[in-house]
Amino acid sequence: MSALPSGKVVLLRGAQRNTPPIEWLCEQVARNRFIPVPPSERCFVGDGDFRAVGAEFLGHFVRIGGLKPTDRVLEIGCGIGRMALPLTQYLTGAYDGLDIVEDGIAWCRETITPAYPEFRFHHIDAANALYNPDGRLDAARAALPMRTGVYDFVILTSVFTHLRQAETEHYVAEIARVLRPGGRCFASLFLVDHAARTALKDGATRPVFVDGPGPEFIADPDAPNGAVAYDEGFFLGLCAANGLRPAAPVVRGGWSGRENAESYQDLLVLEKTETVR
Repeated sequence: MSALPSGKVVLLRGAQRNTPPIEWLCEQVARNRFIPVPPSERCFVGDGDFRAVGAEFLGHFVRIGGLKPTDRVLEIGCGIGRMALPLTQYLTGAYDGLDIVEDGIAWCRETITPAYPEFRFHHIDAANALYNPDGRLDAARAALPMRTGVYDFVILTSVFTHLRQAETEHYVAEIARVLRPGGRCFASLFLVDHAARTALKDGATRPVFVDGPGPEFIADPDAPNGAVAYDEGFFLGLCAANGLRPAAPVVRGGWSGRENAESYQDLLVLEKTETVR
């Protein structure tokens, strides 16, 4: 890494002719102290080591999602760049990050875009009781400011976990709109299958969700956007209705009490199968 005269950070991308195994790259990203980390007072994206979590998900995107270096990527809910920073070391295609928290977008524009102009960040002022309570736009209606059918890969890490049903229905339709046919969506979320429903009824999930008929399950009725789970049949049916089908089996997370899980949340990869109008 070197610093520009302006003080901005330049990140070094690995050689592209002989791309190293993704495991090696993720290890290097996790250990690279020169990859910038936002100040703690500006970070709002959850627990865990900032670099290590980003590196872990880079591995998931490639191994589970089939992300290619040349893909054009849209990340919905990019936060403050936790996934974007590792992606700078892998992607040669374009990247757009979108978030409702304006300060996170500002940090990414200040820190990442000057070194990587192909990494662009966009603020959408959609309301969310947890992250943007004063937002001007209705999240269940606002169109994403992206063109139709241009993205190869869409990322949502722990976004559906903070959306209510009407918002989720709208976002799924928008994902289908912006993906090209054959494009993929990678999402981490809480999916309630039979085993998870049993754990939910027993109060054995993390977080503990209030049992009910579904299709959405809320952890805290006083702060419903804090953690939301969805009935798996409902969610996959919604995706299918928008031309999105699972591209691989769901990778089950440890939130529902499963042992030796690969991740905390469930990991779902969807593929666009038809043009959605």
